[in-house]
Amino acid sequence: MHCIFSCERVSVLSFMRSFAAHPKPAPTSPSEPSTSGKSDVDVLKRLLPYLWAYKVRVILALSFMVCAKLANVGVPLVLKELIDALTPLASNLSAQSTAGVQAASLPLLMVPFALLLAYGLLRLSVSGFTELRELVFAKATQGAARQIALQTFEHLHGLSLRFHLERQTGGMTRDIERGVRGIESLISYSLYSIVPTLIEVVLVLSILSYRYDAWFAVITLFALVFYIVFTVKVTQWRTHFRKQVNELDSMAHTRAVDSLLNYETVKYFNNEAFESNRYDQSLNQLRMARLKAQTSLSLLNTGQQLIIAVALVGVLYRATQGVVDGRMTLGDLVMINAFMIQLYIPLNFLGVIYREIKQSLTDLDKMFTLLEREREVSDAQLATELTLQTPPRVSFKDVHFAYDPSREILKGISFEIPPGQTVAVVGASGSGKSTLARLLYRFYDVQSGHIEINGVDVRALKQASLRRHIGIVPQDTVLFNDSIRYNIAYGQVQASSEQVIQAAKSAHIHDFIAQTALGYETQVGERGLKLSGGEKQRVAIARTLLKNPPILIFDEATSALDSANERTIQAELRGVAQNKTTLVIAHRLSTIVSAHEILVMAHGEIVERGSHDKLLALNGKYASMWALQQSGADASADGNEGLRDLPQ
Repeated sequence: MHCIFSCERVSVLSFMRSFAAHPKPAPTSPSEPSTSGKSDVDVLKRLLPYLWAYKVRVILALSFMVCAKLANVGVPLVLKELIDALTPLASNLSAQSTAGVQAASLPLLMVPFALLLAYGLLRLSVSGFTELRELVFAKATQGAARQIALQTFEHLHGLSLRFHLERQTGGMTRDIERGVRGIESLISYSLYSIVPTLIEVVLVLSILSYRYDAWFAVITLFALVFYIVFTVKVTQWRTHFRKQVNELDSMAHTRAVDSLLNYETVKYFNNEAFESNRYDQSLNQLRMARLKAQTSLSLLNTGQQLIIAVALVGVLYRATQGVVDGRMTLGDLVMINAFMIQLYIPLNFLGVIYREIKQSLTDLDKMFTLLEREREVSDAQLATELTLQTPPRVSFKDVHFAYDPSREILKGISFEIPPGQTVAVVGASGSGKSTLARLLYRFYDVQSGHIEINGVDVRALKQASLRRHIGIVPQDTVLFNDSIRYNIAYGQVQASSEQVIQAAKSAHIHDFIAQTALGYETQVGERGLKLSGGEKQRVAIARTLLKNPPILIFDEATSALDSANERTIQAELRGVAQNKTTLVIAHRLSTIVSAHEILVMAHGEIVERGSHDKLLALNGKYASMWALQQSGADASADGNEGLRDLPQ
């Protein structure tokens, strides 16, 4: 019993320390609903298949748990027999002479010694079966947690770009983190605390009813029921305090992460004090909510102890009266007291256990809700693999698209990129240029019209195979917080060092890398912030060159480069684009004069099209843009070249 109690106490204290170190987050904003509306039973049904994959271990763990409780209940029974055996022995020995005691002590002590041995073995069995239960079930717990976490991770990668643009990273990652931790907590508290306690209650009530009058069982059962009802009701009442704590904790965490991610912006506007004040307001609200939660917890603990004390006094009074009346022995009194302690000590943590089980179910529900979020862009049931042996033909046919129904971005766009040729798209910011690249990549699906590769609608192709054949150099380059080698090799993860170096040379960044102390192992920092804009863009170019796909998209691929490097890399990119179907999105017209066709976009429509010379001859919008850039009067526009077409 002591071992069980110690294990449970350590488990609870460890969890509370973990909770203090890693506060459980709530929804990403206080206004969001905290759950998806599913019942606890629904959440458990979702979890059980993951555990049942280890059904042999589950059955073994349950068997060891029952054996541990049988041994635990046997301890007070053996203790009773030991005391009853020693009571007449002590009386007899006190009446004999010293010589008689020495002669009779050995045979008389044989029975108590055997009971002591049985007592010790039962204690050892409790500990042994408990450890076996945890050892056997650990693989099932960790396996289920790993499988659910991996499935959630893969599902998030499968969600559309819209979801990832709207998400709050801090809150979402905390939801996943606490969901995985909730699996372990739920199993620990239910299998290691609730279920064993219920088994022990049934066994103890059965023994008390069978061996003594029914009042022992009635008092014990009544106290247990009242204790559980009180605990559940008060815990439910104080749940909103816990929810408020979680919501405010999540808000504080999100503000802190968002501020740190935008470190440079904070510095640019000298708003460190403003950010500190916002964070402090969140922390102060969190402090007040935690004080309310602690006050309600103290009320719960006081009520629990009062119920236990009254019940224990009532049971021991009847047992004492039975000893006085001669209906019971001292061993019976000790046994009943031991039973009560074994039952009520675990119940001291019932409030914590119930609350954490409810919280774990809520955390799991949130993670399962992420898993159930429908993919905006998904493969068709009969989607086929895209296989290209030669540069393909890419066609946009009467494409209409809107990020929001109230504002249409593309209004009937139609054009074609012949196999192995380059088509450039120019226009003011917000005209829909970058949206073309996103639709071809299937970050979104068109509302009407078709985008085809060799006459096949991209919606009829598997996304993985489509993206495998497309390489993109984005205007806003974001790098992994890893080495330069890792970021370049990301274009082809199986590439050799020689291939990585060759790609870096083609992107004219090899010399820069060679000059650094760590070379290709140089760390680029969070989002590549240790590199300049031009260096990041050249890394992006290198990894796309390493991928070497038949379809290329250059979205302002050289916008962050100086003029000298831009001309050098442009020549390299033109060489790479030979015999590849290429879409170039550009602001600087000088970078696309050699394109086979140039499309001029305005307000989501193509207003002019043709070669560079033809468009100049038209003396229209393109010619006006060219004249402005050649005269240098577009300096203010160049300052906006880093802006992308964001969904409105």
